[in-house]
Amino acid sequence: MKKFLKILGVTFLSIILLLSVALGTFMYKVKYGFPVSYETEKLAIQFPANQPAILVFTKTTGFRHAESIDASIPLLKGLGKAHNYFVYETADGGVFNSEQLKQFSLVIFNNSTGRVLDDDQQAALEKYVEDGGSLMGIHGAGDDSHRWDWYETNLLGAKFSHHPLNPQFQQSDVRLSENVDSLFSKNLVKQWSNTDEWYVFFNQPKDVTVLYSINGDKIIPNGNMLWMTDKNFGMGANHPVAWYRQVGKGKTFYTSMGHSAVVWQNPDYLKLIEQGIAWSIQKN
Repeated sequence: MKKFLKILGVTFLSIILLLSVALGTFMYKVKYGFPVSYETEKLAIQFPANQPAILVFTKTTGFRHAESIDASIPLLKGLGKAHNYFVYETADGGVFNSEQLKQFSLVIFNNSTGRVLDDDQQAALEKYVEDGGSLMGIHGAGDDSHRWDWYETNLLGAKFSHHPLNPQFQQSDVRLSENVDSLFSKNLVKQWSNTDEWYVFFNQPKDVTVLYSINGDKIIPNGNMLWMTDKNFGMGANHPVAWYRQVGKGKTFYTSMGHSAVVWQNPDYLKLIEQGIAWSIQKN
C-alpha cells in the first residue's frame, strides 16, 4: 500500500510539474515571443505602377491570432481592389529595409506579436515613419511582447497590461470622439456595437487623438492578476480603443479591436479599418 501511495504521489507531482512547465512556457511565449529568428534577404516584389502600396505584415513570435489574421487578408485585399491600392501580405521581415519600405504608403502590423524584427529592421521602420511613412497596428500589435521602446511610444503611447479573462469577450458600444480628422468624422458612424477582447493599458495613450472609445466602467476588466479586483487602472469610462497621431513627418494609427475572425464580419469594424487606411495614405 505504501509503495502504491508513493508511486501515486510521484506521478501526481510529475503531472503538476509538467503542467507548470507547460503553463510557464506558454506565458513566456505570450510575454516575450519565441523562438525568434530574423529574415534578412530582400524580397522580390513587383510593385504595380501608379498604385499606392500597402504592406500587411503578419509575422508572430508570440501569441498568434490565426483566425483573425486569416479572416483579415481577403478583406484587406478586397479593400485594395475597391480603392485601387496594392496590398502585399507577408510574414517575412526581409522587406524591412529602407529601399523597399519607401515604396509603401503604409505598413500594417496585422496582429504581429513578439520580437519580429532585428535592430536594423526596427531602425529602418522608425526612419520610414519619421520621414513620412505610415504605420498601423491591429489588436495584438499593441500587446507588450514587442520589447521596442520607439514602437510603444509612437504607435501605442501606452503600456499594455492585460485583457479580461472572465469573461474574455464582452459586448460594448463603441463611441466616436469629437474633434477628430474629417476623414473619419464624415465616414464613420458615431456609435456601434462590438464584441471583442478589450485590451487594458496601464494609462491613457499619450500624445494621440482618440478616435473611438468604450465605457470602461461597463466592462469587467479583471484579467491576469488574481489578487487584484479592479484592473482598469484608471482608464474608466473613457477607455480608448482606436487612436492616431503624427510622428515626425509620418503617421501612426492603432486599434485594440480585432481579436477574432468574427470581428472582421462587423461592417462598422471593417469601415474603421478602411478609413484608417485612407487616413494613413492621405498626403499631408
